[in-house]
Amino acid sequence: MKKELIISHEAAHSKIALLEDGRLFELHEQEDKSDFVVGDLFIGKVKKLAPNLNAAFVSIGYEKDAFLHYQDLGPQFLTYKKFLQDTISKKQQNSSLKSFEVQKEIDKNGNIEKVLAKDDSVILQITKEPISTKGPRISTQISLTGRFLVLIPFDKSVSISKKIGNAEERERLRTLIESIKPEGFGVIIRTVAEGKKVAELHNDMNQLIQKWENTFKNLQKNKVPSKVLSEQDKASSILRDNFNADFVSIICDDEQMVDEMRNYIEVIAPERKNIVQFYDKPIPLMEYYNVEKQLKQSFGKHVNIPSSKGAYLVIEHTEALHVVDVNSGNNISSGNAAKNEHALSVNKMAATEIARQLRLRDMGGIIVVDFIDMISADHRRDLFEHLKEEMARDKARHKILPPSKFGLIQMTRQRTRPENQIETKEENPNIDGEILAPIVVVERMEEVIRNIIQIEKGKIFLHVHPFVEAYLTKGFMSIQVKWFLKYKKWVTIIPRDSFKYLEYKLINSKKEELKSYSN
Repeated sequence: MKKELIISHEAAHSKIALLEDGRLFELHEQEDKSDFVVGDLFIGKVKKLAPNLNAAFVSIGYEKDAFLHYQDLGPQFLTYKKFLQDTISKKQQNSSLKSFEVQKEIDKNGNIEKVLAKDDSVILQITKEPISTKGPRISTQISLTGRFLVLIPFDKSVSISKKIGNAEERERLRTLIESIKPEGFGVIIRTVAEGKKVAELHNDMNQLIQKWENTFKNLQKNKVPSKVLSEQDKASSILRDNFNADFVSIICDDEQMVDEMRNYIEVIAPERKNIVQFYDKPIPLMEYYNVEKQLKQSFGKHVNIPSSKGAYLVIEHTEALHVVDVNSGNNISSGNAAKNEHALSVNKMAATEIARQLRLRDMGGIIVVDFIDMISADHRRDLFEHLKEEMARDKARHKILPPSKFGLIQMTRQRTRPENQIETKEENPNIDGEILAPIVVVERMEEVIRNIIQIEKGKIFLHVHPFVEAYLTKGFMSIQVKWFLKYKKWVTIIPRDSFKYLEYKLINSKKEELKSYSN
């Protein structure tokens, strides 16, 4: 499978698209100054306890206090608490845990008021970003994630991913990590560590230790609440969790981000750093790779199933769960045997698209899928196994139940950030009863272009809705050609799937906005 990572950066906002064989499978959006990213470490202050929930609300500098459940304290909570107190009081002089006294583990079925009090300071990690009206979800059980390893303070064990099945390789990795891990830390060996050389694993370990040292230095500053360790930016974290031989290109339109990613890949896979490419064309990156077009096609209530000849999904969202209905459309076969095979075929194509939709929309919680009815138990089992295979590529934790007697498949999927919502319907430009006539808008475009041509010596690019682009470029003597003959300067017209009908922008060759209009 050919993977491409497309990263567009504009106005302090990044869009990150993961393409697999040209199809959009994941979309992430990130503000440059995002305050909360999963994996960030903070010092927070307990604002109030909620004994009825066995939880606490913790201030970490967000408008909504973070939610900390007792089960998220972790067994070593008292050790973390003492380490923070000793660090702030300067009793703990360095980041080493070699001689630090580990405290008694807390009761896993205990009560939060027994171990935590109002105004206590706690070191914590973001496990779920703010969603809707809820604040961030947090844990006081810290883990530092690297390319191949996860470093866990105040632990002693070395765990290995169950997906590494070779007994000899498991023993090699365990022996190696036992010899290089610092005392006072536990380690989880990730699946991607399989077959990696000693130098690569050792380098990853050193980077994680450096993260812990940076955390310690920030803890010493004793600012509450404050961030003490930032997780990597979204692009680097996606590289960390997904980068493998399947990646053929990583394309970005921001030179600084290109340099950062090349530096990152030079550390983990130096022979492949050249797959990171800088994009510097007038057509916006997401338009060039059809990401905007795929977004319009992939979101919304009704989603077509590729290659199914008319089958489609209906995706509904309720307060408690998501419901997906599989419809065969007008593509119906005659004969019982043909109908049964057809139902299985459409259901398997639907399962593939559903797995993609869950990743693309980042849907979480309970999902119920109503597949086309199948009489054969073998067919239902075949569909269940196919869905599990398709979902295996999903990094989010999930659980899938076998089909019920009503043909429903239920699943749960972890969600750590707000669900992606892309509006596929365009705003009615006549909603208030009056708008400028399109011809007037075109005349105003020409007036703006005439004025800009007098001062802008370089190339000019006009970004418009695809319908407007078709209108401006149609025919041998198109409006675009007439502008060229009149002003002796060619205006390149670029269709934008994300634009409203009468919206336009004029951009120069430096990608600077010269003029814009939005109906």
